[in-house]
Amino acid sequence: MTDQKRTALDWEDVRIFVALARHGSLSAAARMLSVNHATIARRLRSLEESLGEKLVERRPEGYVLTPAGTRALEAASDMEQAAQVLKRGVADGAPAGLVRINSSPGLSAGFLASRLVNLTIRYPKLDIDLAPALRSVSLERHEADIAIRFDKPTDGDIIARLLTTVGYGFYGTEEACRSVEANGELVCIGFNEADAYLSAAKWMSEHFPLARVAFRAKDQFLQSIAARSGVGLALIPHYIGRSDPLLRSCDLGACLPSREVYLVTRRRDRKEATIRLVAEEIIAMFEQARELFL
Repeated sequence: MTDQKRTALDWEDVRIFVALARHGSLSAAARMLSVNHATIARRLRSLEESLGEKLVERRPEGYVLTPAGTRALEAASDMEQAAQVLKRGVADGAPAGLVRINSSPGLSAGFLASRLVNLTIRYPKLDIDLAPALRSVSLERHEADIAIRFDKPTDGDIIARLLTTVGYGFYGTEEACRSVEANGELVCIGFNEADAYLSAAKWMSEHFPLARVAFRAKDQFLQSIAARSGVGLALIPHYIGRSDPLLRSCDLGACLPSREVYLVTRRRDRKEATIRLVAEEIIAMFEQARELFL
């Protein structure tokens, strides 16, 4: 393919390639862009012909970038960001464009969402995409610009900065806590069976194997909402439990060990002003709320 004649780039080809590279499948890219599979495939071929390079390989697990595709994705993502900035205007030098942030569902709902939205008010040309996910997304594939991860990551050319240490506790209503403290039955709120592999779920099954789990939910913020009903105690991070006036902590003598949380960015983005600003704002958010976490 490298000997083929190059043609002018089409921005739509580039945009579709970025979506395919991020999501790894024709169907996911097609859903995101509201086009059909054939359009994705046709646009990809067009871009490969324009560049004279094979950009992706199809494998059983999905589409994987070739070395040329990895280089192309870096340049295409820069083009995408520049287009967003130009669309909003750059005359005043204010932060502009879209910044994608990945975090766990609990952190997203229980801490970040209410704070990050204020950035879009303070910086009218800035857009935030907050994507809660239990899995760690790939910064190299530009699935996110900033990731907030539990435990220090070691993969890729990244910068990882410690945000805080998250402590945990059992939380419930006053009535539910008093019942357990009076040696009543321990009734808990936990994770769905499909998420039994998570560290908090495994810890609960090891330390309180006889506890009844009356209600299950996919993330700890939802578990805190369930705990408001008084049905049982939820093992949740302090930053969620302490923020809910309807809940209080209940000492059961043992608790899930604390975990460190890191803010992760691509090393190559350290000079990208908008991403750097959002990262610094997030660091400040955690610093200001330090007492919630420990």
